[in-house]
Amino acid sequence: MTSKKLNMKEKYSLLTRDLEWEYSYRDYEEIFKQESFEGIKITDWSKWEDPFRLTMDSYWKYQAEKEKKLYAIFDAFAQNNGQQNVTDARYVNAIKLFLTGVSPLEYQAYNGFAHTGRQFGGVGARVACQMQALDELRHVQTQIHAMSHYNKHFDGFQDFPHMHDRVWYLSVPKSFFDDARSAGPFEFMVAIGFSFEYVLTNLLFVPFMSGAAYNGDMATVTFGFSAQSDEARHMTLGLEIIKFLLEQHPDNVPIVQRWINKWLWRGYRVLTLVAMMMDYMLPNKVMSWQESFEVYFEEAATSLFKDLARYGIEMPDYAADAIAEKEHLSHQAWSIFYNYGHAAAFHTWMPTDQEMDWLSEKYPNTFDKYYRPRYEKWREMEEAGERFYNPTLPMLCQTCQIPMGFTDMENPTMTSYRQSVYDGERYNFCSNGCKDIFDYEPEKYVQAWLPVHQIYQGNCGGAEMEDVLGEYYRINLGTDNLDFHGSPDEARWNAWHNLQPAEDKLKKAS
Repeated sequence: MTSKKLNMKEKYSLLTRDLEWEYSYRDYEEIFKQESFEGIKITDWSKWEDPFRLTMDSYWKYQAEKEKKLYAIFDAFAQNNGQQNVTDARYVNAIKLFLTGVSPLEYQAYNGFAHTGRQFGGVGARVACQMQALDELRHVQTQIHAMSHYNKHFDGFQDFPHMHDRVWYLSVPKSFFDDARSAGPFEFMVAIGFSFEYVLTNLLFVPFMSGAAYNGDMATVTFGFSAQSDEARHMTLGLEIIKFLLEQHPDNVPIVQRWINKWLWRGYRVLTLVAMMMDYMLPNKVMSWQESFEVYFEEAATSLFKDLARYGIEMPDYAADAIAEKEHLSHQAWSIFYNYGHAAAFHTWMPTDQEMDWLSEKYPNTFDKYYRPRYEKWREMEEAGERFYNPTLPMLCQTCQIPMGFTDMENPTMTSYRQSVYDGERYNFCSNGCKDIFDYEPEKYVQAWLPVHQIYQGNCGGAEMEDVLGEYYRINLGTDNLDFHGSPDEARWNAWHNLQPAEDKLKKAS
């Protein structure tokens, strides 16, 4: 007899759901200990729908085809000295920020999904987590390969895994994923699978990849396109997570709502780096942070939460706060990094007159009123040979770990400051969102490893700033840090293109 040919549905079932084992000598609760402690109630795992019915054999074939095309472009980019064809050497600092701030999070996601999948009794959810874990591992590998070419020609790329664990501004994205990975499995899925991958990922990937395309960086834009098909799968999985949890039991609704409130705010705070990149680090700009936020958050989130209202889910708390900040966020972030450019592994600079006019056009209600005067003062100091570097260590938010540089939206000249007292100690926060997150789980956040506190306690290489930056952070002083103008990166760029620094042109003219 000839064997029956299987249809796609039967083949998929045999290669995924039917691989489940039966538990004969251990209790279910013993095998899946983390499935119930968060309060989530699962009544029927068979109701889990797999958005993309991929099997492992088709997954590897699909990804292998993408790899062939991807690495062919990487090779072409390197062979044609692609680093010389970007718009301006300043642009490369956005890639430094991506490699140090974002790529390690892909590896964190790989670890997180691999661990989380093991905690679920439903085989469909386990297979979905396995697929996403593999995607995330592939993403970090392709990102490192794409950006490794720049390491041959620019400073600041040399030790990003070490920097991820230690450098002060990288504690912001690192603490975000440490928080998610130390949560329970269902909270992790809501945090990363839904809140970040579904609601916020377009605010991360679209601006970075569009920015790369507009600035001649074909290596970066190519790995972005290669990852986008994976991201579409991740977004669909994120929506399935929410739908599944909300349909399983009504008691899940308030738990999921609280997680959505928390993780939308935590993820939004991490995207502060993207806001700054869009408005200040791209020589050829795609759109402003405000425009991007309106398209990819306000419009998309409004539609999404209208759909989720039938389950009892409301627009997240603090969404109004994020919307109010859209005209200020990027300017305040750039001001922080300009202040502390000596302590970062990338360069900063003052916007040109043309760039400030663009910012005035994009932010007519805020830029000229609050930020242009500040920048003009700093530029005057720079031209007088007194480029401003803040010599102090800033207060950090206990939850998001960003320096307290954000302002109150009702009075943007005043720093936003909240505080809580727990177990006799005072803790400081940049916003209502960060304070409320702490107040709900104080025992978790009192353990936060705050770089400024650790430096003051002598746990970061020594008592002098040079010890912290050089020995502990492994930043090459005078090359990786300080202002872009006068940096070795600028000098190499000028040599490639037979350009003269602006100050040399002035001397020659006089």
